[in-house]
Amino acid sequence: MDIPPPPGPYAPPPGQQPWQQGQQGPPWPQGQQQGPPWPPPGHAPYQQWPGPYSPYSKPPVNGFAIASLVCGLLCCLPAVGLALGLVALAQIKRKGERGKGMAIAGSILSVVGVLLLVVAVATGGAREFAEGFKEAARESRENAGAFPVDKGGCFDAPDGKLDSMRYAFQVDEVPCAGRHDGEVFASFRVSNTSYPGDDALVDLAGTKCPDLQWPYVLDSWTDFGDAELYYFVPDRTTWRRGDRHVTCLFGAADPKHPLKGSLRRDATTLDADQLAYVKADRPFDEAYLSQPAAERVEDDLEGHKKWAARVDKGLAERVRRLRAHDWPKATRDHVDALVTEIGKARKEWAKAAGADDADSFNDHYVAGLQRLGEKNAVAARKSLGLATTSPRDATPEDGAESGLDEDHGEGAAV
Repeated sequence: MDIPPPPGPYAPPPGQQPWQQGQQGPPWPQGQQQGPPWPPPGHAPYQQWPGPYSPYSKPPVNGFAIASLVCGLLCCLPAVGLALGLVALAQIKRKGERGKGMAIAGSILSVVGVLLLVVAVATGGAREFAEGFKEAARESRENAGAFPVDKGGCFDAPDGKLDSMRYAFQVDEVPCAGRHDGEVFASFRVSNTSYPGDDALVDLAGTKCPDLQWPYVLDSWTDFGDAELYYFVPDRTTWRRGDRHVTCLFGAADPKHPLKGSLRRDATTLDADQLAYVKADRPFDEAYLSQPAAERVEDDLEGHKKWAARVDKGLAERVRRLRAHDWPKATRDHVDALVTEIGKARKEWAKAAGADDADSFNDHYVAGLQRLGEKNAVAARKSLGLATTSPRDATPEDGAESGLDEDHGEGAAV
């Protein structure tokens, strides 16, 4: 198909076909002056674009130039980007295509990428990057299906019932300040290479979660209210997806009475004086809670005597920590009085540890409880803004215990 020449001084008359270069055109109509032949010697019928492109369009952008710029920006294949840039420059020069700036920019960025890669290999950075990438991928696989609420977070369960919560995605995270069904206080990873079974996971959670509550709730005088200990364990399906974590929870025992406020009592919620006080209490609390399984002294006198010795040692460490801290003026006198009372209590616990029979043990044991200085402890705690209800208001025979133990976890796995 011939393209008509543009209008101008050499356009043929209307109705006439353009002459071909080198041919003599027909004569002009009679009475008209004959013009020069079309096209004039030395001129093409219309302007030619160098190369095979249309005279009415711009040359395309070279594809290798685009690819070079992309590789240079991503820095993932710097050598490839440099090669593409060089090819692009050669093609642009030969074909008259556009994209020279992109090819040059891609080549420069690729050269920078190659230099950085050389430095990374020389310093070991590339290896560390690869190891970090593998570790992130492994963690992603391990956390697949894990509980979506982190330590210290609170949540609501379906219909307010933790027992009906079977999958992690069913929970809704909510502020701990308001009402909620549960609070996460710890989690740990299961080391088994294959799925150990539901019963084994529940037993493992029931053993470890009670111990993990204490770093979260350092203050043994904390009022747990209606909270019970629950745990969320992987099932066979989530285990196949990479879930290896057991999540330990405080949950509402009665769905009609949800929890309110956080139970967390650690360095994130306590000031320096409060933290020093509750940490001073811990050695005695741990020893006191290690009493023998046999409730009757007559059934295990030796076990109870060893327990009394542990309590005496815990009280000694409690005194040491109380004396080591510089207390505020409003607290100092109460702490001094408490230390004096603990000294008297230690004598009774030491005698209980050396008792010859159950009756002698009970006499010194009761006297040791009465001389723990709880009134002074209450006064010191009140001055510090801590809880003031002692977990030892009742004796162990009355069933009083500090905090939650594994019995609260029985049947509470979710």
